[in-house]
This record gives sequence, structure tokens and C-alpha cells, in this order.
Amino acid sequence: MEADFVIVGAGSAGCAMAYRLSEDGKYSVLVIEYGVSDVGPLIQMPAALSYPMNMQTYDWGYQSEPEPYLDGRRLATPRGKVVGGSSSINGMVYVRGHAKDFDHWDESGASGWAYKDVLPYFKRMENWDDGGHGGDPAWRGTDGPLHVTRGPRDNPLFKAFVDAGQQAGYQVTDDYNGEQQEGFGPMEQTVHKGRRWSAANAYLKPALKRENCTMIKGLAQKVIIEDGRAVGVAVKRGGKVEIIRAKREVILAASSINSPKLLMLSGIGPAKHLAEHGIDVIADRAGVGQNLQDHLELYLQMASSQPITLYKHWNLISKAIIGAQWLFLKTGLGASNQFESAAFIRSKAGVDYPDIQYHFLPIAVRYDGQAAAEGHGFQAHTGPMRSESRGSVTLASADPADAPKILFNYMSKDEDWEDFRTCIRLTREIFEQNAFAPFVKHEIQPGSSVQSDEELNAFIKEHVESAYHPCGTCKMGAADDPMAVVDPECRVIGVNGLRVADSSIFPRITNGNLNGPSIMTGEKAADHILGKTLLAPSNAVPWNHPDWERSQR
Repeated sequence: MEADFVIVGAGSAGCAMAYRLSEDGKYSVLVIEYGVSDVGPLIQMPAALSYPMNMQTYDWGYQSEPEPYLDGRRLATPRGKVVGGSSSINGMVYVRGHAKDFDHWDESGASGWAYKDVLPYFKRMENWDDGGHGGDPAWRGTDGPLHVTRGPRDNPLFKAFVDAGQQAGYQVTDDYNGEQQEGFGPMEQTVHKGRRWSAANAYLKPALKRENCTMIKGLAQKVIIEDGRAVGVAVKRGGKVEIIRAKREVILAASSINSPKLLMLSGIGPAKHLAEHGIDVIADRAGVGQNLQDHLELYLQMASSQPITLYKHWNLISKAIIGAQWLFLKTGLGASNQFESAAFIRSKAGVDYPDIQYHFLPIAVRYDGQAAAEGHGFQAHTGPMRSESRGSVTLASADPADAPKILFNYMSKDEDWEDFRTCIRLTREIFEQNAFAPFVKHEIQPGSSVQSDEELNAFIKEHVESAYHPCGTCKMGAADDPMAVVDPECRVIGVNGLRVADSSIFPRITNGNLNGPSIMTGEKAADHILGKTLLAPSNAVPWNHPDWERSQR
């Protein structure tokens, strides 16, 4: 079995590349995916998002190693083990990131990945429906494969959150994915006609209808490298290992956890670490598996004085009615992820661009689906965007079936604790605004008694959770950067015919959720792989005032 291009991983970036590499019919594309089918209401119904994320059927079930700065807690690290990858189990929140995120990539060695370079690819991939809000098409795409829309925001709490932000002195933005990220406004979701619009629905399924694109199921064991060139992938299928040959290139798009794992199993990585596991070193790249980053978050929960939250539907009868309406009509509460208002703000004066993100939800509930015991409530998910803490992904053994060791080193910097305390205090200030006065009964979590730095630190240590945005473990950079794994064309440094294109190549984590930037990475990487002329850089200038302070607005 062979193809011109062999892609490992049918996730966000892999699906986009399968679509673009097979688009003109010139080359054959074969996608290797280990996960199960994405068919079924638990994946396709947006409101059911907490189910697939917590099911072994769809999730690799990874956990971090005991985190030394969180009293040894092991945090869940969900990654999609399903067609569509994590785009099939995520929260469907669509965020491009801030313009300065990508300018930082470019400045740090990922030349050609500045905002002006990536904006045309975001526009190419988007099929944006702004719901008649009058957004500017100069900033958004309207005919791409990825449908992006907004929830109805019928619940008055969504408006209260935006109004409270404005009352607290922050900006309001009509489109955080457009000219101005900063501010409070509507949140966008990858939902189309009431269904999750994953990378599989947007890209892979149309690609597989072409004669030159196929997908096989199996567990990739390693990349086959001959005379310094990647020539195929060893795959275990049905108890047997076979070689899938690549006539042109092998492309890893297996996630920020599994892409570095595959590189190391293939002999590409830190030489000493590979030798410890008896793996012959083909390319000594110290950065493989390093530079691991993530977003952490807390949710501050408030008890509601009015019975208007989603808690009134938190019973079997209501869930059955919502499920039936979605199943037959694809409408109703089941057709939204319920994250319909958001915000990006700066923690203090002097911060160059927003460093705190908010998701607002009109129910007090955990990611595992457990509602707050107090009944009606609502919550804001918040966390800092650019922690300097870094971790690693390393091999537990040379057996491809074994999970790797994942250590984030969460909260290893003093600034992390200060930033999270700031998040809590600013969120409390927002909930104290007049817009929430008709709705706030009292604070559920952390609770009004938790005030001092020491008390807040204890709460943070016990309750902080991953926002599920791991990235950075195969950093993109200049060829002479000893910690870079791929160059700005996504080529693995030191090996021919091999590329990595997924969230693992991000030099630094972006402002927000990572599905959008991961798909953009696949879109742009495809043009590099095909040797096409890149899309012309944009001359649009995003809104950002580095000296902005709330007191000035």
C-alpha cells in the first residue's frame, strides 16, 4: 500500500491537509487514523460535548504525571481518539488568536507565519455566518469548508455578562475573530445546521469522496527512514505490522502528544533519551517533546436568584425532550454548545495585548457534567493566556502501545499564581456590576470567605484544570535553533521527506482555543508541501492599543 502523501492523524490539521493535498487530483493521499468513527449523537450534538470528552471510546485517556506545583495532582489531558481528532470531542469554541500571537511566531524564528501571513488562510478556511450582525467581510471568510456561527444568546445572562464587562470599564467587541479581539462580546462556535462541524465534517469526508484520497485504520508504530529520508510508516492493523509507503512525503499530524512520541519512536529526538529506551538515533533533536504548553483555567460559579439557568433542564425528562428535538429537527438547546458570550481582557495596565480569556456559561457545572449542588447558577471560565511554565512529553518505553509521559509543570512560575489571583479578583468585580444585580444570589465557588492571597492560592491549587490546549512540543523555528524541530515550511530538521503540521509546532500558545489555529496550520502547511505560491499577505491592520487602560475608557 502506498500513496504520494501519507498523513498520520485525522485530526484538525490532518483533515485540512487531506482535503487540500488531494484537491486538484494530481497526488494520492492516504490518511492513517487509529480512532473510531465519529458517527452518533453524542459527538454530533453540540450540547452533548461533555460526553465524548469523558469516554474512553473517543479519548486517548491521557493524564499528566503528578504535577509538582499542584501537590502531585494528575490532570486529565483529553485527546481525540476518533475521526476528526480533538475537533470531534472539543467544546466547538472557535478562536483564531490575537494578531500579536502570530507576529511573535514570526519574530521567534517561524518566518512567514506573522498575522499578515496567516490571516489569508484563516479567511480561506472559514464559512462564516455572522447571523446578520453586519460583520466586516474584509476580516472574515465566507466560502471555506469550516462553518463558523454564533449561538442565539436567548438567555438574558449572556447579555448581562457583556453589559457587566462594559460597566467594569472594558471594551465591547462585535467580533473577536475580526479586527478587534479585545473586549466582551458574542462567542463563536464550529456548528452548522445544529451539528458539530468538526474537521472531519468540513474537510475529511469531502476529501474521501475523491478517488485519490483514502483512509485506513491502524496504530502508527514509527516512521520508516532510509538513508536520511522518510519513506513510509509502519502501521499495526489487525495484529500485524505493515509498511505504508510514501512516494513523496510523510506528514505527522497526530497531536502535540502523539506527534513527538512518533518522532522519538522513529529515532528523532534527544539522543540521550532515545538511547535510554534502546532506540537508534537518526536525528538528535533536543527540542522534540519539549516546550509543552497549555492553558489552565478556573470557573467562578454564582448562585442565581432567578430560575432562568440551564439547570431547569438538568433532569432526564428535559434532556430527553432536548435530545429528541435535536435528533429530529437539529434545533433547540441541543444545537448549541451553550458558550455564547466571551471576553478577552488585559490583566493590568502595561500589558501589550489581552492576557485573560473568558467563556461564560448559564449553568454552574463541571466539565465532567456534574452540576453544582446548589441548583440554579452560572459561571465564568477564566485563565491567563501566556504562562511561561513549560513541560515535556517523553517516552515511557519503546512500545508504541504505551502512553507517553506528560508533564506540564503547571504553575511553576511565581507569575502564574499572581495571574490567577488577578483572574479571580477581576471576575468578582465583573459579577458585582449592576448588570448582574437582578441575577446574583451569592458566590458558590470559590466562596466569599476566600479572599487572601494564601486562601486564593489554596483554592487555585485544588481546583485549577486544563483548558485542553496542549501545544508546542515540535516547535517551529529557524534551522539553526537547537530547540526547533521543524523549519518554517514544517519540514523536520535533519530528515528529508518528513513534516509535522499540527498544534505541536506552535512556538508559543495562542490567545484562546486551539482548534482554529490548528486547522489554519494544516491549510498553510498544505501549500508549503505542494510548493504552491503562498496566499498574498494581508494589509489589514488589527485594533490594538498598547497603552490602553480601563480608566481611560
